Amino acid sequence: MKKRVSAAVQMAHHHSHPQHFKPRIHYDFMKSLAAVMAVVMFMSGTLAGMQTEQGGHLHTGTPSENEALCTETYDLLIITPSQFRDSLEPFQWHKEQHGVKTLVVTLDEIYGGTYFSVNGRDDAEKVKYFIKNAYDEWHITYVLLVGGRRPVMQETWWCPVRYSHCGVSSDWESKFLSDLYFADIYDEDGHFSSWDADGDGIFGEWTANGAEDSPIDLYPDVYVGRWPARFVYEVEVMVAKTIAYENNAHGQSWFNKMVCVAGDTYPDDLNPEWVGYEGEEGTQQAMNWMPGFEYVKLWTSEGTLTGPQDVINAISDGCGFLFFDGHGSPMSWATHPPSDHNTWIDGLKMYHMPMLNNKDMYPVCVVGGCHNSQFNISMFNWLKIYEGYAKWYEYVYKGETWFGCWSWLLARQSDGGSIATLGYSALGYTKEDKWELGGEGGASEWLDTHFFWEYGMNGTQVLGDIWGNTINGYLNTYPIDWNSPVESPSGIDAKTAQEWILIGDPSLMIGGYPG
Repeated sequence: MKKRVSAAVQMAHHHSHPQHFKPRIHYDFMKSLAAVMAVVMFMSGTLAGMQTEQGGHLHTGTPSENEALCTETYDLLIITPSQFRDSLEPFQWHKEQHGVKTLVVTLDEIYGGTYFSVNGRDDAEKVKYFIKNAYDEWHITYVLLVGGRRPVMQETWWCPVRYSHCGVSSDWESKFLSDLYFADIYDEDGHFSSWDADGDGIFGEWTANGAEDSPIDLYPDVYVGRWPARFVYEVEVMVAKTIAYENNAHGQSWFNKMVCVAGDTYPDDLNPEWVGYEGEEGTQQAMNWMPGFEYVKLWTSEGTLTGPQDVINAISDGCGFLFFDGHGSPMSWATHPPSDHNTWIDGLKMYHMPMLNNKDMYPVCVVGGCHNSQFNISMFNWLKIYEGYAKWYEYVYKGETWFGCWSWLLARQSDGGSIATLGYSALGYTKEDKWELGGEGGASEWLDTHFFWEYGMNGTQVLGDIWGNTINGYLNTYPIDWNSPVESPSGIDAKTAQEWILIGDPSLMIGGYPG
């Protein structure tokens, strides 16, 4: 199958084609493993210690306070560990000033039953049941999950995650992160959507001819975004950026600029059936749906994309929207020049992010490519040689050995980067993948381009509404047959919807509020 292969790593398997790729490892990461290990140990001690020094903030409330809350309605629910609670107070106040009624709830309060009785088999399900109760009782529209992976060796989380086991391309990945799980509260019959129909504790399971956990509704009932922060300062960065953006972006000339970065995603010198420059065609479609914007085309076919500096310069000049359409990994994005699969042209890697100088001119970014939003990666994976050389090497060539994923690093830059990033936590699929299995159109290209249709043509201005409406439109256009084999067009459709992650505030008013 023709997947959006990692830019840092060409896939070792290319399912439906006879060509085979070798892992393309960036050996610059391995030049000084000892130095990297020293950094990791520093992170483990000093920074993790800084985190715990922030202290807890458990608000249980009096019975009368909690009863009063149950009679209120809210627009935005923020779920956070207690360690991040104080840093969110300015954000809560800001939202209230713009008429977005906001409640911040800590995980301690959820697990302790402060507001509702506790249901759920694990932390993620307890959070989902809490969101259900908040939806029923407080009529919430948006949920912001605050917290990513903790800065420790083993995978533990500040705010719970759910892995889906939709097994398309299971030879590359058997599970992947899905925040859509927290948004899909009810199934089509009005029952709680557990994503675990067979009750075996394996969620979103689809491994054979017909999904074990079927059907899953997938339609979001609330709009969910996440700040996968590991440290307090990252929360503070996102709070400050979002407040500044919503207060100041309206009416600014830089907002009316759209930067598109693309090339020949699948060069025809590798397969003559791959006609055209797919990434450039996708970005052109997005531009067609965004009238009134100034378009900056960084395309390999026009010589305007020659490397990272072109992208850095364009972003640093300011833009309202940023669209990458090509290949990705958790640590990088790249594409090809026309008809040349041997040549990679880099767009941005994780170490380019600090070079972005677009303070107070933050775009909403949509990135098409594999794994750019795989926010479970960790620098500590460098140290896991004890899991065996093969597994350790897999961490390296899959690009899973950095402080955070590409999409999050772009968003949490303090004086640059994006205000939000939408991308994929797993392999990104294209319409060609579905064609090879007898399907028609769709996959990530549909979601990416229709994000811009939702804003530019449908006039939707709140970020979470665009995310949710685009997923709804996708599921309506490509209904899923849960009885088909996992390696089928429907399997691709289900995985594509589940892996599209919104890293950002779902209640964000795109373009800011009028003065």
